[in-house]
Amino acid sequence: MQTKGRSRHFIYTDWILIETQFDPEQLHSKETVFTIGNGYLGTRGSFEEGYPHALPATFINGVYDDVPVVYTELVNCPDWLSLVVIVNGDRFRLDQGEILRYDRQLDLHYGLLLRALRWRSPSGDTIDISFERFASLADPHVLALRCHLTPVDFDGLIEVQASINGYPENQGFNHWEGLDQGKIDQGIWLQRCTRSSRIELCMAAKVRILGTEASLQVSSAPGYPTLSTTFSAKTQQTVTVEKIVTVFTSREIETPVAAAQEKLAHLPDYATLLKAHEQAWDEIWQQSDILIEGDSTATFAVRYNLFQLLIAAPQHDDRVSIPAKTLSGFGYRGHIFWDTEIFMQPLFLFTQPEIARNLLSYRWHTLLGAQRKAAHYGYKGAMFAWESANTGDEVTPRWAIGSDFYGEDVRIWCRDREIHINADIPYAIWNYWQTTGDDEWMQKCGAEVILDAAIFWGSRVEFNPEHEKYEIRGVIGADEYHEFVHNNAFTNRLAQWHLEKAIAVYDWLVHKFPERATELEQKLKLTSQERTHWQDIITKILFLYDPSTELIEQCEEFFQLEDINLADYEGRERSMQPILGMERTNKSQVLKQPDVLMLLYLMRESADFPYSKKALQTNWDYYAPRTDITYGSSLGPAVHAILASDLGKSTEAYEVFMQALMVDLEDNRGNTSDGIHGATAGGVWQAVIFGFGGIQLTENGPVANPHLPSGWTRLKFKLHWQGKWHDFDLHREQVAQDITRQLEYLQLSLSPNPPNFHSEASAPFASPAPSSSPLPITPYPHNPNIQGFIFDLDGVLTDTAELHYLAWQKLADEEGIPFNREANEALRGVSRRASLMLILGDRPYSEAQIQEMMERKNRYYVELMQNMTPQDLLPGAIDLLDELRQAGIKIGIGSGSKNARTVLERLGIADKIDAIADGYSVQEPKPAPDLFLYAAKQLGIEPGQSVVVEDAAAGIDAALAAGMWAVGLGPAERVGAAHIVLPSLAGIKWTDLRAKLSNIAKQKH
Repeated sequence: MQTKGRSRHFIYTDWILIETQFDPEQLHSKETVFTIGNGYLGTRGSFEEGYPHALPATFINGVYDDVPVVYTELVNCPDWLSLVVIVNGDRFRLDQGEILRYDRQLDLHYGLLLRALRWRSPSGDTIDISFERFASLADPHVLALRCHLTPVDFDGLIEVQASINGYPENQGFNHWEGLDQGKIDQGIWLQRCTRSSRIELCMAAKVRILGTEASLQVSSAPGYPTLSTTFSAKTQQTVTVEKIVTVFTSREIETPVAAAQEKLAHLPDYATLLKAHEQAWDEIWQQSDILIEGDSTATFAVRYNLFQLLIAAPQHDDRVSIPAKTLSGFGYRGHIFWDTEIFMQPLFLFTQPEIARNLLSYRWHTLLGAQRKAAHYGYKGAMFAWESANTGDEVTPRWAIGSDFYGEDVRIWCRDREIHINADIPYAIWNYWQTTGDDEWMQKCGAEVILDAAIFWGSRVEFNPEHEKYEIRGVIGADEYHEFVHNNAFTNRLAQWHLEKAIAVYDWLVHKFPERATELEQKLKLTSQERTHWQDIITKILFLYDPSTELIEQCEEFFQLEDINLADYEGRERSMQPILGMERTNKSQVLKQPDVLMLLYLMRESADFPYSKKALQTNWDYYAPRTDITYGSSLGPAVHAILASDLGKSTEAYEVFMQALMVDLEDNRGNTSDGIHGATAGGVWQAVIFGFGGIQLTENGPVANPHLPSGWTRLKFKLHWQGKWHDFDLHREQVAQDITRQLEYLQLSLSPNPPNFHSEASAPFASPAPSSSPLPITPYPHNPNIQGFIFDLDGVLTDTAELHYLAWQKLADEEGIPFNREANEALRGVSRRASLMLILGDRPYSEAQIQEMMERKNRYYVELMQNMTPQDLLPGAIDLLDELRQAGIKIGIGSGSKNARTVLERLGIADKIDAIADGYSVQEPKPAPDLFLYAAKQLGIEPGQSVVVEDAAAGIDAALAAGMWAVGLGPAERVGAAHIVLPSLAGIKWTDLRAKLSNIAKQKH
């Protein structure tokens, strides 16, 4: 399926982005979107022939140079793309002549950018022109482009000029000085040197003409060496021009000129280079691909975000990192933020750990810069720069110069106050170590970073003798709308966490690498008194938190700030800061991005304080409505998507996920022209894996507890953990179910003493290797000490039976299978696959056809479900739920439906539910006890403390097999095996149920 992007003239296929129309108004943002690269460099999607006011750029990672005001920036390198085509004297340009046909494609699978068009010159000659380019993933120093030229309606002369443009600019500033250029047997070369950092660069190029007789001439205009040819073109005959370029800098080799010339001389032809490049991409995608079925936009867009990170990641250099705008634009001057460690690095940690190690090694190589910053501010240890470049020194501009000539410049306080990065980096290092077990790197590099940065905290905190607490005052937290706050919860807790881990790392070094421990003690002046001081800080650091509600105060006096209702500003198209003004925003409770919620996310995986389910719910309810999630920071939506998934808010999770997913493809923040939102791309990966995939890391490896969005029928990916690959293939329907076993369960008698069912696992479906010992289940509870209720959904709290029936009826009609309401009764409480098998009977269908029909039926059901409202709750349901909650009884859902979370949200009762066990939670459906056992485990109660409310025989059997109390709704012939049988929940009170259960218990014992 193909889906058109909103007003961007885009079509998305599984792997290819197609632009169907050229829009000059979107020139700069499209240049960003069509960026290609190979980790060594990135090239924006500018046109080979040029265009007025375009922003062509090639950025080589690590090539920085000084610049006024903003200290240093990633340098725009010579343009290797330049290819001019002149048709009978008319230069081919899209701002001249007439575009008769236009198509541009980015092939993610093979890192190829293609453009095909039909152009009519001002003189009336029509020609088909196509371009193809790639930055070789097989050899990072090789670039290639190919052009096909086919006259449509004329014979004439075509001239081609292939150049290296040595005059690139960084928005008006040229960083290059000319050194030399020349001609070689294979072509041309250009040598340049940056003005301040003195980095030498050489590009060499050769051209090959196919399809006609043509000779090449060399022209050597200063800084613009060119290979040109002129040939006679004939109607409908295609001539191909191949341009191959090599590039080296003095960062990686002492003699870049000799290296570029030597490599160029020995390179094979374009087709051979392309094949090697494609093979390299095949290997990358085998590790990194995410397959989504059922959502064509997400299928492509997730891959697009991964692609943009993959082409910016240093595969062979551990002295560089990934800039915030990757290698795709001039935004943030190519500087490196916390974005890399917290948002981008996890993708590589779990798919390409070598790259993750490179990213973290960059911080080790730049420790001296962090030490210089700490010393400048009067602190000890290493104080990492908020914005970093090649040395690790602070390069955040001190002032932002506004566009208003008479306006005041804005002081950028992040460089001085946003210090949480000093714990963010150790956080990423710790996670790398825990995930990979790379002790060698940890003792050599990681431990030094963690310890040196910890020394900084020891000198940065202040002791308040009045309260006997350590404080961190005068900071900016993750939420940058508040620029001078005291005791920001995010900063204080991460500093505490960092010191806890620093002590653990030091103890590990002493035990396992005592010589390295001694070396670092001397190098960092790390004394026993310092470590004792760390422990005292850990114990006494101030954290503003209400233990009874688990509500966290973002910073001192945050709750006293003006409370702004963001709903009053619906329809806005900009962030709240310019609407309210900086001063008022700073004095309000409006957030630029998650701060407390970001802290909970970082503590979520390990369940470290202050994370808990209650804390998440409480703080979500308070902070999510106050967060400018749409126009604040682009870092926010992906984090909200993950936490919303955890809370069962699947609709909201998907909505904010799409904001993150399409931020560049739809330019929904209007700044894609500055470069790719790298942190957002990394957040997208985390939202898919940890949010929708529900990945949790256990001692035995990663395990999935998926929350797939409505419409997603499949999610497939792999993760690398502790040296092994773990494959996940998550379905909305569990394809590999044993249908025979299901039908055997369905045929069990409704005996009050059912057989002991043995559960294979109460772990979530799709653990890579689920296994546990069978658990004997007692048939009856012995104690009516009820702590929780587990409700089936359909037929108990609401009646979606009619919706299911209509969906099955539509499917059956389409397949020509007899089906009616009477036949539908046999499907009550039965899984979707088992229901379909009953409908099909002995009709022969392939597995693929069965899968398609299940997906089709679910699609019909989901469409019908969109009309559900709280009015669809069955009589008595809401009253009983409220009474149970008031009595302190925990409430869970035990539904085999894959749409349970969506139904709860539509019914408006998601906030009344403490745990959900649905069709994704376990492998075996009812009447196996697995689903209810899983729900009880999520509620934190024993089976015998649980009451199950069901309307189907299979559900009653499952409850009894789990050793739980069973309340059946409906006729006795269907639910008569339950302990209590009721016609419905109308008028039912918890006090009455408790009395009946107590009487039953007394009679049995």
